[in-house]
Amino acid sequence: MGIVMKNETLKVENVSMRFNLMEKKVDDLKDYVIKFIKRELRYQEFWALRDVSFTLGQGDRLGILGLNGAGKSTLLKIIAGVLKPTEGKVTARGKIVPLLELGAGFDSQYTGAENIYLYGAVLGYSRDFINEKYDEIVKFSELGDFINVPVKNYSSGMKARLGFSIATIVEPEILILDEVLSVGDAKFRKKSEKKIMSMLDKGITVLFVSHSIDQVLRICDKAIILDKGKLVAQGKVKKVCKIYEERMNES
Repeated sequence: MGIVMKNETLKVENVSMRFNLMEKKVDDLKDYVIKFIKRELRYQEFWALRDVSFTLGQGDRLGILGLNGAGKSTLLKIIAGVLKPTEGKVTARGKIVPLLELGAGFDSQYTGAENIYLYGAVLGYSRDFINEKYDEIVKFSELGDFINVPVKNYSSGMKARLGFSIATIVEPEILILDEVLSVGDAKFRKKSEKKIMSMLDKGITVLFVSHSIDQVLRICDKAIILDKGKLVAQGKVKKVCKIYEERMNES
């Protein structure tokens, strides 16, 4: 056992994630049942992550780089507690707020206003807390009268704006951001980045996935590169971004 840092907020130890993928496409439930009875179902092992380890202290801001399919979103879901790793473990101290799929917890039949309470409850906020913050959430989302319209009539940008406004109303110890600063129009993107930056000034630990190297350089002080589920580089953000750019130019 090494010496535990006093301000250590997140420790990812030898995390691996295996999925079993069907080798052949099954067309429907009947086909699945027949193949299951005949023992003809064949699975292929797919490792989305292999032996990933890193530690973050309070206030560290980690950029997670990698091409599509590198395992970035899987890693974030494991840290957020959405997925349980096949191997390894994650130790986190303090409240984690994951901004993964913004608005994924919305009920399309309910209005935006009703979804504020529903989504807030999913994130663990009390009704009294939402009552207190309701006007602030609506104002930030810029939805105006649309707040009383069913979410099924919202564009994806409107849903993301509302999701972002609800999720960022608290100040967590650990904030997980997956491509969320690319939602909405340019004006809202600028506003949401400004909101995130004001949260960062308060010493929050951040994990940030973005395809924009400029954004990673602007927001993060550390970075890692994932390639086909393996951690291939980690360190100071400038150094790692340079390695990533070189790898991109080679491919």
